[in-house]
Amino acid sequence: MSIRLGYQIPNYTYPGVPVENLFDTVVAQAREAEAAGFDTVLVMDHFYQLPGIGAPENAMLEAYTTLGALASATSTIQLSALVTGNTYRNPALLAKTVTTLDVVSKGRAILGIGAGWFEREHHDYGFEFGTFGQRFERLEEALTIIAPMLRGEAASLDGKWYTARGAMNNPRLRPSIPIMLGGSGEQKTFRLAARFADHMNIICDVADLARKVAVLRERCEEIGRDPATLKTSYLAMGMVGETEQEAKELGESIPEDRRNRAFLGTAEQVAEQLRERVLGAGIEGLTINLIRNGHRPGMVTRVGEALKPLVSA
Repeated sequence: MSIRLGYQIPNYTYPGVPVENLFDTVVAQAREAEAAGFDTVLVMDHFYQLPGIGAPENAMLEAYTTLGALASATSTIQLSALVTGNTYRNPALLAKTVTTLDVVSKGRAILGIGAGWFEREHHDYGFEFGTFGQRFERLEEALTIIAPMLRGEAASLDGKWYTARGAMNNPRLRPSIPIMLGGSGEQKTFRLAARFADHMNIICDVADLARKVAVLRERCEEIGRDPATLKTSYLAMGMVGETEQEAKELGESIPEDRRNRAFLGTAEQVAEQLRERVLGAGIEGLTINLIRNGHRPGMVTRVGEALKPLVSA
């Protein structure tokens, strides 16, 4: 499993599109990504829209219902959350959910997972948020249950946060389902990735990327793992216009705290930026979102055609 070129759909607010046609617009993007050479479609696991993308009351589809429906609307593209909030689901149930997605999609599921961070969602929906340290304790326990279940092994744990008593997970289609962690934490996230993950999606300011890659390799080496066995990708915010002027106008909507993760220009200009600044930092795969205009027919194709040569084997 590898995510060489991923298309993330983080936004479900499409001007002029009524709710009854909303999912049709999501399907159209997924199918366009599949045809354009993307190998993975990813959705966010949130209940509210995120600050900087839109208002919290804006449309947000539940991740695994969406992925299950996309499985029937596509045929070859891998499907994942970027990333599942661990705090929102019992870990054994999550293992069952992603395994069912794998069966439904005929072997195209990836479990993307992280510790969870959006406090308002936890508060409003009644999920325990806890401290930063507690959320990572919970993620470690969850992975201790999930990883064996994805391999077809019965999972048992009498933990501080979770309990499993020989939890079984059938039916399964593959010997194992890939696990991807998402984040940038050098002490906690990267250590868990080295222990449990097949893939690490690094989410950080691009200036920090080369250092993050180096630290991730160190975390693998500390436990005797070959760093080459942990694949990497980077999530880029794409402000891609058909013209430089359109891209400049799109760039005006970039939130201040994400300016160092955004790539602005035509598809060809953004491709060159990603080649130099992301792949040049030692990252193997690219995931991009097109928050403002990915729903526009042809835009995903244009970006895919520009990016595919960068990551082709």
